[in-house]
Amino acid sequence: MKISEMKQTLAGLDAVNFRLPSGDYLPSHFHVTEVGLVSKHFIDCGGTERRETVANFQLWEAGDYDHRLAPQKFLHILKLSEKILGRDDLDIEVEYQQATIGKFGLAFDGTDFVLTPKQTACLAQDACGIPSDQFALPQLQVAACAPGGGCC
Repeated sequence: MKISEMKQTLAGLDAVNFRLPSGDYLPSHFHVTEVGLVSKHFIDCGGTERRETVANFQLWEAGDYDHRLAPQKFLHILKLSEKILGRDDLDIEVEYQQATIGKFGLAFDGTDFVLTPKQTACLAQDACGIPSDQFALPQLQVAACAPGGGCC
């Protein structure tokens, strides 16, 4: 989901709800504690230099059970964040504390915002020495690179 899509969606909502990939909802007293600009500059295992920039929302919950973030307040937070994000229509990444900080994509199902799973991937599949048909198999989501294979 992009920033513009989130703004448009929030404008038509009466309440803001987030749902985890498991189907569980975040407690209704969650907070948006941060909106940030995250830039990643890296080299993939094939030696290609890459850049990635996303808008990052950090969601958090505390014991203030009477807290409810209204859509208009969320829009106000997004307006304030333009100082950091600029006016670029960035993809949104969401952080939410579980056993460790989870990173999620974001979608909207017509009623709720849905935190979508993010997966790691090899961006230089042709340099890893692993046949391309094996990259799609779920059991190989964390691929091991062989010595001399050119990957790691």
